[in-house]
This record gives sequence, structure tokens and C-alpha cells, in this order.
Amino acid sequence: MDIDYSQLLSRKAKLYKPAAIRGLFPLELIPGMISLLAGKPNPKTFPFEAMEIKLKPVPGASSTTPSSVEVKGKDLDIALQYSATAGLPRLVKWLEEFQSSVHKRPNSSEEGWRISLGSGSQDAICKAFEALVNPGDYVLMETPAYPGTIGLTHGIECNLVEVPCDEQGISAKAVDRIMTEWPADKPKPRVLYTIPTGSNPTGLSATEERKIEILKLVKKHNLLLFEDDAYYFLYYGTEKQARSYFTLEPEVNGQTGRVVRFDSFSKILSSGMRLGFITAPKAICDAVDLITANTNLQVASLTQAVALALLEHWGQQGLLEHCQRVADFYKQRKDVFEAAAKKHLTGLATWQTPNAGMFLYLKLNLAPEGQEGDSAELIKTKAVEKGVLAVPGVGFMPSGSKTACVRTSFSLTSDEDADEAFRRLAEVIKEATCAK
Repeated sequence: MDIDYSQLLSRKAKLYKPAAIRGLFPLELIPGMISLLAGKPNPKTFPFEAMEIKLKPVPGASSTTPSSVEVKGKDLDIALQYSATAGLPRLVKWLEEFQSSVHKRPNSSEEGWRISLGSGSQDAICKAFEALVNPGDYVLMETPAYPGTIGLTHGIECNLVEVPCDEQGISAKAVDRIMTEWPADKPKPRVLYTIPTGSNPTGLSATEERKIEILKLVKKHNLLLFEDDAYYFLYYGTEKQARSYFTLEPEVNGQTGRVVRFDSFSKILSSGMRLGFITAPKAICDAVDLITANTNLQVASLTQAVALALLEHWGQQGLLEHCQRVADFYKQRKDVFEAAAKKHLTGLATWQTPNAGMFLYLKLNLAPEGQEGDSAELIKTKAVEKGVLAVPGVGFMPSGSKTACVRTSFSLTSDEDADEAFRRLAEVIKEATCAK
């Protein structure tokens, strides 16, 4: 059965019209076309002649001499100019070929999916929510959930329905129960949001078996699955990494078009470059592009050009090798960090060892067994007074419900600071439990 995206798009998405100028940009590419279209500044007025970026030596490589990538000439003119809403065409093409290769999906034009760039994946996620969710709608949200996503949904004025997770990922039983028992007088959710790899905040990843269950339910209940996979390339678990929802969809459902995937360069290249991308059915990318064309016009061409120069320099294999080095780095940081936690927090907190990402999610033993403690005030006040800063778990609960959990990050913490931080946190917990 074909998916009717016109029934899934939000009212707001249908209100946007192609921009009078930007909507005509593709016509400039017609051979022989003389364009009097856009008020683009003349590149002759740009003061930049070339941009050279030196790369760090690759660890373990035979040569320790840094290499470099350069953006100059016509490529620099394009990088400094207004460009296509979806992204620099060469970069979009590179990414589509990369997605096709990594996720074992046929060429985008064969399956009807494509890619659009965002100013970080958060930008793409926000616009996808705007394109598919109306005020008053309900969204199924993996819980605990990334606060950035919780926050952006507030602006849409939608209702978040918490779906609990376990060590295998978002609960398939809960999804099925919620959708099966959904009240007839309320609009059914159209979107299920999840971070399947190195979940922020838990650091855990969904198993392939769980992903298969979820995909079947997505089809059964006519849902779109938002696969926010910013940590996909930061997997360091001992088990073989589960294939992505985007990879599994055609095999599991015999149909494509329900998975809307989000990737980010923030964790593997640079967070400051603000580059991410959405891989989705053409109709959804078109809706996202309409929002972009009418708001911020496009992602910064210059950062796209720098990324493109690097990716063309590395090739697909080079990027994958770099990602593996990044994952190995975070595994080492995780091992040291968790060792410090075991040293100071054994008996005071529990946690599950993360298998991807940058976080250790602690549950503090603040209340008798069977009761839920509350870490919020303790972390906001007593921990700060002791000189240790972490994120109270309430920030990851869409409903704002109390929790004894705390998110700690090991991405930047030195070995010495990790040990001292957990020593201080242990003091906070001991004082709090003794006071009771």
C-alpha cells in the first residue's frame, strides 16, 4: 500500500508556498539559460581568494605530516554564495551515495527518498516536526528523551506521550498498547521519535530484534518513525551493531517510506560547523525544504563546502575509518569514566554500561527500594555546592515527572576530574541519605 503523505503533513506545512525567487533557482541550471533572477552578490566583490584547512595527522599512519584540503576558485565562489535550499548539490549527491552504501538501500531516485541538509540535525528535526505535527497533536516520545527535542516540540504545542525504554530500546509492547487503546475522540499520533544508538541520555542502543518489532508496529499503526541517529558512528559495544531502521525497513515491512532518518556531523567532524541531514521520502524533504526556503533560506554554504572538500579528500572509506577512530576514543573515555564511577558510587548508584555515545546515566539510591527518589534539587543545589555539575534526570522526562536519575558526560572530562567528580558526588549522596 502506498503511503499518502498528504494525509500526514501538518496544516502549517501545507500553508507554505514555494518562495517566489528561491523556487526558481533550479531553472538557472538549464543549459543556455540567461538568469536575471536573484539578487545574488557578484563573487568579484568577495574578499576571499582561497581557503586552506590543515588536517591533523592520522594516528598510526606512516606519515605524520598533516595533509590539507583547499576550497578555491569556482568552488569558493559557490561556497560564498546563496545556494540550493536542500544543500550544495555535490554534497547532497555524496551523502546520498554514502547513505545508499552504508545502509544498503538502492539509489535514492529508485526508492523515492532523498537528502536535505540542516543547520545541525536539530534544525532538520525541528522542521520535520513542523511539517508533520499540528498543534494539539500527540507524538510518541521515547522516554527518557533528549531535552532538545522535548524543547522544540513546545513551540509546536503538541502533546508528548511517554513511551518507556528498557535495555533493548524503546518498548514495543508499550507502543502497541498505547496505539491499540488510543481513545477514539483524540487524534491518533502520527510520529514516533527515538534515538536508537547511544540514546541521549542513557547511552544504550536498541537491539536489532527490538527494531524489527518497532518497524512492524510502525506499519501496523500507520506511524512515521523519526530515527534520530546522531551517535550512530559512536558505537563501541561488544555485540555487533544493530542495523539501522533505515536499513531494515524494506526487509521487515516490504515497504519503504515510514522511516525519517536524521544524521549529524556534530559528533564526528565538528559541532560548530552546524551540519546535519535528513534522509526521508521526497514528499517530506520537500516539505522541510519549503520551511527552510521561507525562513533561513539554506544551510551556510561555506561550512558545506569545507565538509565537501574533506569528504571528497577522504572518500567513503576514509570517513568510516575516521568514525571508527572517534568511536574508539570515546570507548577509552567511557572505560576510565565508568571505572571512576565504580570506585566511588558502588552501592550509592546503579547504571547500565553504555555501548555508544558520551553519557553514563546514573540512578542514585536516594529512596528505599521500590520507591522513586528525586535527584533534581540535590543535583541543582548540593552537588553544585560541592563543585560538581551534571544534568538532573527530570530534564529528560517529557512530563517533568520526578526521577532519581542523573546524566553525566565523559566526552571532555579528564581522568583526574572524573575521579574527583564522582568522589564529590558520592559525598552528596551520602549526606542526603544520612539526613533522611
